[in-house]
Amino acid sequence: MDRNPSPPSSDGEEETAVAEDSIGNTVYSKHWLFSVLTKLIEFISQKKDDSELNDVEEQMELDEDMENDICKVWDMSMDKDVALFLQEFKAPDIFMGVFAKSKCPRLTEICVGILGNMACCQEICVSISKDENLGQVVLQHLCDSDSPTLLETCRLLLTCLCQSDVASIWVERIRESPSVYDCICFIMSSSTNVELLVKVGEVVDKLFDLDEELMLNWIKNNSSQSVGQPADDSPGELPDFKFVPCVFEAVKQISSDNSSEGLDVYMHILQLLTTVDEGIQAIVQVPDRGKKTWNLLYDLLCHELCQPDDPPVIIQEQKTVLASILSVLLAIFASQIEQDYMKMEKNVPLIDSLIRILQNMDECGKRSDSKLKPEDLEKLGTTEEDFHLKILKDICCELLSNMLQELSKENVLQGLKQGHLSEQKCICAFQNLLPLYLSSVESFLPVLNEADPTLAGTLEKRFPGLQRQT
Repeated sequence: MDRNPSPPSSDGEEETAVAEDSIGNTVYSKHWLFSVLTKLIEFISQKKDDSELNDVEEQMELDEDMENDICKVWDMSMDKDVALFLQEFKAPDIFMGVFAKSKCPRLTEICVGILGNMACCQEICVSISKDENLGQVVLQHLCDSDSPTLLETCRLLLTCLCQSDVASIWVERIRESPSVYDCICFIMSSSTNVELLVKVGEVVDKLFDLDEELMLNWIKNNSSQSVGQPADDSPGELPDFKFVPCVFEAVKQISSDNSSEGLDVYMHILQLLTTVDEGIQAIVQVPDRGKKTWNLLYDLLCHELCQPDDPPVIIQEQKTVLASILSVLLAIFASQIEQDYMKMEKNVPLIDSLIRILQNMDECGKRSDSKLKPEDLEKLGTTEEDFHLKILKDICCELLSNMLQELSKENVLQGLKQGHLSEQKCICAFQNLLPLYLSSVESFLPVLNEADPTLAGTLEKRFPGLQRQT
C-alpha cells in the first residue's frame, strides 16, 4: 500500500539547512563552492594524447561556464569567511596544480588573483608565505608573458610585503632569486600597460623601503642571469639591464599616460635611490642620463604640477610627488653644479616654481588658520597632513636657497624681465627662508642690488635684520 506523501518541511528546517550550507556568516553556499573546486580539479587533471600536444606551449581554453564560476569564486574570496573556507579546503594546493599543469593564461590569472584576495587575511598570508614551493612559483610568475597574470602576481606580492609578519620572508626570497631583478627590469623597460607598471613600481617601492641592502644590490647590478622563457615579443636573450634606466623608461610611459598615481610611485622610487651615494651616482655618473633626469623633473615641475592657474589647495593633492621630485632635483643639483644643464640661465623658471609652491603653502596655511580660534591652534598637534607639507617645505627651501646662491646679475635680470622674480615673490621667498637660510639670502641680496637697487632696498626695509654682503 502506498503511503501518503510526507508533509512539507517547516520554514525552520529550511532555514537550518540553508544555515548549514552557508560559509560562515555569508550567504555563499559550501556545496556550490565545493562543486566549482571539484570541476577545477577535474579540468586540470584532464589527460591529452601525445598526438594532441604537438606544441608544449599550446594554450588551453577555459569554457564560458567554468570561467564564470571561477570568477565568482574570485569575487567571493574577498570575504574573509570565504577566504578561510578556501584555505581549509586547501585551495592553495589546488592552485599549485593549476600552475603546474594548466596552459590556460586566464585560469592562471584568476587563481593568482584568488590567492591575492586570500592573502589579505593575515592568517592565510602567513600560511601562503611560509610555503616555500608556493613562494617560488609566485616569483616565477613574474617571468610570465601574460600581462593580466603579471598584474595579479604583483598584487599578491605587494599584499604579502605589506604584512609585517611575513615581509622579511619575501624580501629574503627575492634576494635569493636573481631572476626577479631581470623580470622587473624587463617589465619596466618594455611594458606599455600602465596599470602593470604602477603595480610593479609599488612592489619595488615597498621592497626598497623594507631593505636598503636589496636596493643597493639592484642599483649596482648591471644584469643577473637568464630568466627562462622571455615574453613572446622579447628577444631570445634578455639584455644586460641597468636598473635606473629601466625606471626612467617606466616613468616616460606613465607620464605619457598622465597617470598621477604612477608618477607618485616612481618619483618616490627615485627619491629612495638618492638617499644613498650609489643611487645618486647611478643617476648622474652618465652625463646624458643626469641631463635627461633633470630635464624630465624640470618639465614636470615647471609645466605640469602646481601651475599658476591651479588653486592653492592643489598643494595638498600633490605634496608627496612634489616632495619626491624636489628631493631628486636637490641631490642632482648638489652633485652636478658644473654640468651645462645645471647653468642657472636655463633654470631661472625653476626658482619661480619653487616660490609658487611656497606661496600656495602659505595661502593654504592662512585659510586653515582663519577657521580656528587662537586657543584651538595651541591645542593642535602636528597632523599627518601637516607633516607631509612640512617635509615639502623643508626640501623646497633647501633647494631654493642653493639656487639663489648661484644666481648672477644676468640671471636676476632675466628673472625680473620674464616675471620669474618680483617683489611679491622675493618677499615670499625671504619669509620662508629666514632665519634658517640667512646666509643664502644675504649672499643673494647684493646680486639683486646690482640688477635692481630699488627692489633690493625695499626688501632690506621689509627685513631689517639682513646684512648685505660686499
